[in-house]
Amino acid sequence: MSPADFLPPNLGPGRTFALVAGVESYDISHGWNLRGPARDALRFAQWLTGPGEVPPDHVRLLLSPLGDPDALDWAASPGLAALKDTYRPATEANVKSVLLDELPKCDGDLLWIFWAGHGYLGRSRELMLPCADALPGQIRHLNLDSALRWWRTDLVTHRRFPLQAALVDACRVDAPHATRLNFGSTDYGGGATVPGRRQFRLYASREGEAAQNDSERAAGRFTEALLGELGQRSVREGVTGLAGAARSIHRSFQELRERGEGWQLPQFLVDRDWDACSFLDEDLPGVALPRAARLDQRAWDELGDLFEGRDLPRCAYEAYAWAFKVAGCTTPVRGGLPGETLLEVAQDLDERQGGRDGLPLAVPFVRFLGARAGAADTVWADRLGGWVNATRERLALPALPPPPPPPRRTALHVRLEAPPGGEDGFLARMWLRREATEHIWESEGEPVRLESVRAELVRQLACVGRALGGEAEAGRPYDAVERIEFHVPYELLELDFDLWPVPRGRGPGRTRALGQLYQVVVRCPQEREDSAAEWRTKWRWLCAQGGRHAEAVRVVADAEVTDALGMELGAGAAPACVLAHTSTAVRTGAVVEAVLEGGVPVAVWRPGGGAVPDGGLAELLAPDGRPEPGALDVLALPGRVREVRRAVAGAVAGADDNRQQAPGADRLVLLWDDPDDRLTLRSLS
Repeated sequence: MSPADFLPPNLGPGRTFALVAGVESYDISHGWNLRGPARDALRFAQWLTGPGEVPPDHVRLLLSPLGDPDALDWAASPGLAALKDTYRPATEANVKSVLLDELPKCDGDLLWIFWAGHGYLGRSRELMLPCADALPGQIRHLNLDSALRWWRTDLVTHRRFPLQAALVDACRVDAPHATRLNFGSTDYGGGATVPGRRQFRLYASREGEAAQNDSERAAGRFTEALLGELGQRSVREGVTGLAGAARSIHRSFQELRERGEGWQLPQFLVDRDWDACSFLDEDLPGVALPRAARLDQRAWDELGDLFEGRDLPRCAYEAYAWAFKVAGCTTPVRGGLPGETLLEVAQDLDERQGGRDGLPLAVPFVRFLGARAGAADTVWADRLGGWVNATRERLALPALPPPPPPPRRTALHVRLEAPPGGEDGFLARMWLRREATEHIWESEGEPVRLESVRAELVRQLACVGRALGGEAEAGRPYDAVERIEFHVPYELLELDFDLWPVPRGRGPGRTRALGQLYQVVVRCPQEREDSAAEWRTKWRWLCAQGGRHAEAVRVVADAEVTDALGMELGAGAAPACVLAHTSTAVRTGAVVEAVLEGGVPVAVWRPGGGAVPDGGLAELLAPDGRPEPGALDVLALPGRVREVRRAVAGAVAGADDNRQQAPGADRLVLLWDDPDDRLTLRSLS
């Protein structure tokens, strides 16, 4: 029996209704904005009202475009021209009004739901589609799963809408669980289920994966493929052929993967075909999902012995990401490692799809671990290398390239201590950290003023530049040093080191702020004695997660500043970074004290507190402007803070033609205490 046999005999344009939504602009933050969903929604509405011949007044169009709505291509068809006068913003109120009030009252056989925009999975794995009026404290959204359950009940008149098709061009990644982002819970309830109603769901991605969007063409890849399949079909032909279209779209994405243009094979989940039979892409006839070769039992037995009692090493996430790269794949969208032990990570890799060469992803993972263990643990490194060689030979696997060496960074460290006798000034020392550590200057037991420390720092930067082959231009600090780390007592953490003027260029008196030229961070290792274990645990966990994890960053606002905050922060491996959204100097100081007590190695705050930037520090610091703290790459913060400082300086210069950053202009302090990068030095006194 063909799918057409299950269709209502009178199904046609006059018995078809639709909700079509495209959300590009979100109130929560400009970092959420997308380019493409509004155009995708218009193109789907154009098919409905064009080849589909659905009357425009049967289509409820909800649009929240980035730019001027009048700039959209409304003249592409008469149907779109008619919809221009009736579309509404894609707010939660409008979505609920259309889907739960207006459309259920219509007399139709077929309901289309098309949605393009962001998509998140809630704790119950329900698909939540944020609306344009989403705000941090209330992410207003459409719970699609709950809405579809509602549409199966007798709250929609029994004889109406026996067929319902939901087409969603959105990600299906886990919703961020930041304290300031509240998705809440939404359930529309419903009545008694009506037998015989059939729903067809077609999603652009599998659970946990992002949907691809072509921002240059302002089009979603899924929508492009879907509209290509619908072409000039009528509504009846389009709905009859949805299962075939899903197979074709699936194959097109598989071809993209085979051409090396993407490794993930999105799951186009079809809940049921119109004949009520299960239709999952794993069962598609003639389509075999690409799978990597799997490790054999001997390999697992040996890995169990190799990994027994081993904590996640600092390079664990680098090894995980490199395994995908070597196999010609893309690292999964979700940041961080998939498990808390080496064996769990290897199991995750072994269960995933591999590259074109059929390489088990666990093999390059182990290869990387062995290379990085190196001289620090030669016995374990040799055993890991032996496992890789034996497994490759036994499973006839291709040769592996050598893993990349650890990144090299040149940092200049400045240590300041208060004189024991209470004299004015500070005892100071500087050292250079490259492959080796070199002591380069010391105040020789005599306290010096900060101005003298700054002058000596400028001189040392120039010397280092000449020594490392920098261009010899008089009066200019060189680019050989990437980062400057100030080891200071607690009282100096908010000192404006990042604003210290540094000569730059040929002109007399021409300077730039230190924080614009270099990554400038402060450290306070002497305050870590009572929390040394927590400090090391948090840092190693952060590195093992590649700097990005849903729980890595904690935003602390005024209401959370209590005497117990330090103990709370130190209770587990997470958080490893704190963003202080505090309004006063007293509360900011309390947060910094709690950070040190809890062993948190990284923190960002504004000196003295004050108003938090729109969207919070997470949005300010994330390169893509995503507001959820879990999207923040903590290990990249020194470079990102420098970019923010440069951007602030550029904004000030553009406003008043002043090439200097105004004192205190939206300053940030970055506490960056790496327990693996410190020296045990005698006291300067």
